[in-house]
Amino acid sequence: MRSGAKIAVIGGVFAVVAGGVGYGAYNVYDGLTGGSGSSGGDLAATTREVRTGPLSAAEVDKAAKDFLTAWAKGGDPAAVAQLTNDPATAETVIGGYRDTAGVTTAVITPGPAVGAKVPFTVKATVTFDGKTRPWSYTSELTVVRGLSTGRPLVDWAPSVIHPKLTKDTRLVAGEASAPPIKAVDRNGAELTKEKYPSLRPVLDELRKRYGDDAGGSAGVELVLRSDTESVPDETLLTLSKGTAGRLTTTLDANVQAAAEQAVKKYSEASVAAVKPSTGEILAVANNREDGWNAAMLGRQAPGSTMKIVTAAMLLEKGLVGADRPAECPKEALYQGRTFTNLDGFSIVGGTFTQSFARSCNTAFIKLIDDAKDDAALKAETEEVFGVGLDNWKTGVASFDGSVPAAAGGEAAAQYIGQGTVQMNVLTMASITATAKNGSFKQPVIVPRSLDGRELATAARPLPGDVARQLRAMMRVTATSGTAANAMSGLGGDKGAKTGSAEVDGQATSNSWFTGYQNDLAAAAVVQAGGHGGDAAGPVVASVLAAG
Repeated sequence: MRSGAKIAVIGGVFAVVAGGVGYGAYNVYDGLTGGSGSSGGDLAATTREVRTGPLSAAEVDKAAKDFLTAWAKGGDPAAVAQLTNDPATAETVIGGYRDTAGVTTAVITPGPAVGAKVPFTVKATVTFDGKTRPWSYTSELTVVRGLSTGRPLVDWAPSVIHPKLTKDTRLVAGEASAPPIKAVDRNGAELTKEKYPSLRPVLDELRKRYGDDAGGSAGVELVLRSDTESVPDETLLTLSKGTAGRLTTTLDANVQAAAEQAVKKYSEASVAAVKPSTGEILAVANNREDGWNAAMLGRQAPGSTMKIVTAAMLLEKGLVGADRPAECPKEALYQGRTFTNLDGFSIVGGTFTQSFARSCNTAFIKLIDDAKDDAALKAETEEVFGVGLDNWKTGVASFDGSVPAAAGGEAAAQYIGQGTVQMNVLTMASITATAKNGSFKQPVIVPRSLDGRELATAARPLPGDVARQLRAMMRVTATSGTAANAMSGLGGDKGAKTGSAEVDGQATSNSWFTGYQNDLAAAAVVQAGGHGGDAAGPVVASVLAAG
């Protein structure tokens, strides 16, 4: 214990008041397991025996109390780290809490232990350059038995110190790396993280990229800083606000609000909306515990929504026509792989439009040999739909889709959006927008005029007759096919495509849906949502209705 520290036990409450130069801390313990924690302890310290077996409540109590007390006192980080099962790693993070995060005092109050887990609340004070603000949050630790000593120790993870800390991030207090921004939608409505929580990673990145050019001045903040330079800082506490610069986005506050509400209905879902005539992104929303922007960065098989591209390719090659007959058997075999339709359905004497509208896998698989080119789908995706070339410049980071070169059964799987095809809801919304518009417009979330960046283009538009047939098939899908229920409440010019993507090790397929209404296209995915029209469909319909 450092000079000046006092310890007292008063009425069963353990209190530590630690002095010292540059770092004072106060810590209040209410008794993790209903007692003062004086019983139990580490037998290894007295008997030198390596204790084994489950931890007792007293052991959990003492290990947690020892660690939290030492941490809150702001003592030697190396000594505090010795109370964990990974002291070498823990020392740096614990030291940074004082040295780089600027924490000058901390009051840590534990809650009741749940087994070996102990939740706690931190009320700290952060100081930098004469500016001081209170900071509070909750976290938890887990007590485990040391492998070699048998001692009860804190199971080390950076999230013990703060729930958002990882091995690749740090807490840093100082002048903000970029001035704050006041982001507004296309009509001037302000877009805040509080009102539109899905936009948090987008707004953080827009600030990092454009804050210096938006006319503001930097304040002082405590941030979560990634070791990856391309990842923007996440502000955890503002010590002084600075002056926000105004940044106009292409987003639409009404559509964004509808998107935020729609994804909340499912435990893990994403949606994106694009204006087909311009490529402007009107909404991006995710409902995920990790807060990741999966709508723009996700990489997943999109299931049968990919048949929009496959159908366009087959139409261009003259292998099908919207009203021409198309075989749709119960199953199709291609180079050793058997492909089936949902619930084993078949269509007798039907057209290609009927196969598209009911999402008949086998109708597409049976045409692979006629295409005589395993690279045809990849070429169509890149040359016409502008997807898969890794050249989009939306204004923030995005994954622009991928259809890798494939052959044989793997190429067949790509025809129906399985195998190695990787998309996200933004790329699928863009594909739908291209089908509606007839030509590709690269999605953007801030205008090109903001920084003069070079936008991606497609090598060629859809031939007029192909575009008309494709839209006609999507219209039938939306009015009498697999998308009809979800799209029934929408009027105007509309079209859609459903998809169910099977994922290894997942009992229920992911639900995909993409559609358009007039000059608005949207796509959604619901993890383990099943059929596309059942889960993702209503999400898309809600977003389209708001536009």
